[in-house]
Amino acid sequence: MIQAKNIHKYYGDLHVLKGVDIHIEKGEVVSIVGASGAGKTTLLQILGTLDNASTDENFQLHINNINIKSLNDKGLAKFRNEHIGFIFQFHQLLPEFTALENVCLPAFIKGTNKADAEKRALELLDFLGLSKRYNHKPNELSGGEQQRVAVARALINNPDLIFADEPSGNLDSESAEMLHSLFFKLRDEFGQTFVIVTHNKELADLADRKLTMVDGRIIR
Repeated sequence: MIQAKNIHKYYGDLHVLKGVDIHIEKGEVVSIVGASGAGKTTLLQILGTLDNASTDENFQLHINNINIKSLNDKGLAKFRNEHIGFIFQFHQLLPEFTALENVCLPAFIKGTNKADAEKRALELLDFLGLSKRYNHKPNELSGGEQQRVAVARALINNPDLIFADEPSGNLDSESAEMLHSLFFKLRDEFGQTFVIVTHNKELADLADRKLTMVDGRIIR
């Protein structure tokens, strides 16, 4: 699913990622843990094609056997939209749109017609226990409900791969536990691969594999 080699990232003189290699199999749930500043989010952003490595020298990134370095900007945006979903700590929902409209946005970007996009969005919202929240805007939803809408948005295009950055960091313990269970249910139901950056020990320990980052490197 993901094969990446020799990822380096610099911010000025600060060497954030120091030659990271990572291999993730299809259908795995992998957690990435480590102290703040270890490079976890930076790694996630590069794996998710939201950021670039600082050097092309010996750098490789293949997702679903696609050489990401071979894609131009338009091709990369299309690949990201169709194959990757993102879940962030702060849900990043657009406040002027309803839950249904927020979920549909990636499908509209893909070119899916309105009827098909809404049908799929309603299915996902039902699956996530939000059947009574279709027409509610984010400020009318609880934190856990907002995050589940964000999960539905990440799933709307049936991506192969989900990247989650501190997905439960802004939730109370009950909502966080529900979200963690949901990730594994989604993997079992739909076969998605999850890569999750988290400080939550319970979530990290539930994963199929836990990778620890220290000072820009994966140590296990």
